[in-house]
Amino acid sequence: MKHRIVVLGAGYAGANAAGRLARRLHRDDVEITLVNADPDFVERVRMHQLASGQDLPRRVLGDIFGHRGVRVSAARVTAVDVDRHTVDLARPQGAETLGYDSLVYALGSTVADHGVPGAAEHSYNVAGKDAALRLRARLAALPPGGRVLVVGGGLTGIETATEIAESRRDLAVAIAARGRVGGWLGDKAQRHLRATLDRLGVSVRDHTLVTRVDSRGAVAGALADTGVSGGDGTIPADVTVWTAGFAVHPIAAATTLTVSDTGRIVVDGTMRSVSHPDVYAIGDAAVAAGAGGRPLRMSCASGIPMAWVAADALAARLTGRKVPETTIGYTIQCISLGRADGIIQRVTPDDRATSTAVTGRTAARLKEIVCAGAAWSVAHPTVLPRRRHLVAARTAPGVVTR
Repeated sequence: MKHRIVVLGAGYAGANAAGRLARRLHRDDVEITLVNADPDFVERVRMHQLASGQDLPRRVLGDIFGHRGVRVSAARVTAVDVDRHTVDLARPQGAETLGYDSLVYALGSTVADHGVPGAAEHSYNVAGKDAALRLRARLAALPPGGRVLVVGGGLTGIETATEIAESRRDLAVAIAARGRVGGWLGDKAQRHLRATLDRLGVSVRDHTLVTRVDSRGAVAGALADTGVSGGDGTIPADVTVWTAGFAVHPIAAATTLTVSDTGRIVVDGTMRSVSHPDVYAIGDAAVAAGAGGRPLRMSCASGIPMAWVAADALAARLTGRKVPETTIGYTIQCISLGRADGIIQRVTPDDRATSTAVTGRTAARLKEIVCAGAAWSVAHPTVLPRRRHLVAARTAPGVVTR
């Protein structure tokens, strides 16, 4: 009987894991099912482009995996029972329960409002395709002179603010951050970022704690721990875009899996659950240590290598081979500042900014190469050695190697 592998989520992490497993394992021995709510692969790193009015190519998961030995199931995951080895799914034609022998959990994350009153009801986000399309429609309806406030000074906030400002020069765009917008970057990158924000007419509000959002904009309170007194008051906006962090779906926390205080599944160096060895977790849904023992950040840059590590480890265990030892580290952070500008920030393996950065059009081209390469990796899983058969003792369902 075939060993059943179920992969939940077809973002960068889940899609890469499914494709790599299909290349590592022989289809006579395994049955791989990829479950995703959307029938398409969504390039999440481009959602700010979609929101600003740009069209993205459609990548149908069924077409991508149809000839790779992966069955695609378009359904929404409603529950996981890691003790019974089942996954509950919801689809238009009704509910379904799917059994598994090995589970790869890659359900990703969604926007985190941190309990700020009104943020969920009155703000937009770019955490997914549907959310980006709602923002796109709202921006398209804004007349010249409309005011847009982006809350959050991280990668997503910077890319969203600059993309909107570049595509709609008739709008007044502002960005507000609890700390300093782009404050983790090196000096060269920070100088270029500030110059670009100024060139695009984006007003910057550093050290601003948003305490409430309503239909008229946001209310900011002073940050007592910064000594900055100019961060309080009302920030008027016709559209507020919330990019101040991400949170995982609550499904894992509702199981008996060991999870962190934020609901992310705790895994070992092979991305296997520390409490349930037949479950692997990757991408935003997992908390794993990277170079220097620092937790890997939620990002495409973490999700894809996590997928490779998990798939290689699972395939090695099922085929009776040595599990490879890998430590995930970083080399760069890529930031787009519209379509013709950007920053490539060199970082240490544990993700600390260095003094080296590439900026301008060259950085924009490099960022595009990185984004295109990430999408290509989904449609064309890494070329790997020939498929391996499962060892006889592991072909029975429910058998887990230690």
